Amino acid sequence: MTSEEYRTVDGKKLRCGYTTGTSAAAAAKGAARMLLGGGKAEVAEIDTPAGRTLRLPISVCAGGDVEASCAVRKDGGDDSDVTSGCLVRVSVRKRAEQGILIEGGEGVGTVTLPGLDQPVGAPAINSVPRRMIAVALRETCEAYGFAGGISASVSIQDGERLAERTFNGRLGIKGGLSILGTTGIVEPASEAAFCDTIRAELSVLRALGHDTVALTPGNIGLDFLARMYPGLRPVKCANFIGESLIMSAEAGFAGILVAGHIGKLVKLVTGGFNTHSRYGDARLYVFAAFAALCGAGRDLTAELLRCATSEAAVDLLKDGGLWDAVFGRILAETRLQIDAFLKRHSCDKVRCDVLFFSAKHGPFGLPLQIP
Repeated sequence: MTSEEYRTVDGKKLRCGYTTGTSAAAAAKGAARMLLGGGKAEVAEIDTPAGRTLRLPISVCAGGDVEASCAVRKDGGDDSDVTSGCLVRVSVRKRAEQGILIEGGEGVGTVTLPGLDQPVGAPAINSVPRRMIAVALRETCEAYGFAGGISASVSIQDGERLAERTFNGRLGIKGGLSILGTTGIVEPASEAAFCDTIRAELSVLRALGHDTVALTPGNIGLDFLARMYPGLRPVKCANFIGESLIMSAEAGFAGILVAGHIGKLVKLVTGGFNTHSRYGDARLYVFAAFAALCGAGRDLTAELLRCATSEAAVDLLKDGGLWDAVFGRILAETRLQIDAFLKRHSCDKVRCDVLFFSAKHGPFGLPLQIP
């Protein structure tokens, strides 16, 4: 990179990196230079969609004027990306036909489900990285006066094995990783990148004909829904419940089920649709406030505020005979908050329901609309 760039996340100064798409474009540029007689390159200069120009070091070069390949070691900065540190290689050849052909090689997955950026059967190289690779190849051809066609095959070191640690399987990308990136830059702990993954999974489900989608914050919710609704394919949305509601409506789903642990979803009562603790945590105050509304005395209300967990608060309310009344209010208020949130974002035509559960007590209040 021409200069180090940083972002501050949770008070920490973290270094930005570059995407697999940027890595592939740089490798393609270096390989094309070798193919067209320019010799080995130590760096390749790439203009990113974010408007930054990067000079990436080329780790490996091989070949000559028939076929040439170069590899760039992907640097994700301080982002915890499974591809960071692996080699992204591009091999190029001259072809009889005019134009540029971009193919997927070893370690690059194949799209097997509709609704993604690329059609079924195509290598999982998204449109922005494809454009970056094509631009890098055209620039090099022009620089060396070559007017013929070029084919480029992109591969990722250990891509098939690394893909097992990603969402690719859920998205219908088989046999390897995706070549991704919309800006060319990897921002550390990128919320946008995670939301892009959620959006892609929603798009796949909608393209497969699903009319209702279930959103759940984490793996506990995924496991719970798998047991409760065999055959349902829920989408893991982490703390991004608000963004996921909007993306679900934009994708065209008619119904949404938000399902999760009582300790996570009770935060929605306060109108907070990012449930990360850094945005606030009023869980125990919610239990205490609704308990007081339902007739709890001073001692029980104070004890609720001292609970270590939501599960403990539920136990107290059950022991005091108030849980059904308190949960009824929590459920009603949560539905009102979700409806108001969707209306604020012009998504109020979609129907939405909520399902709470507890590790100890199971589901609370089955939803009106079961997917």
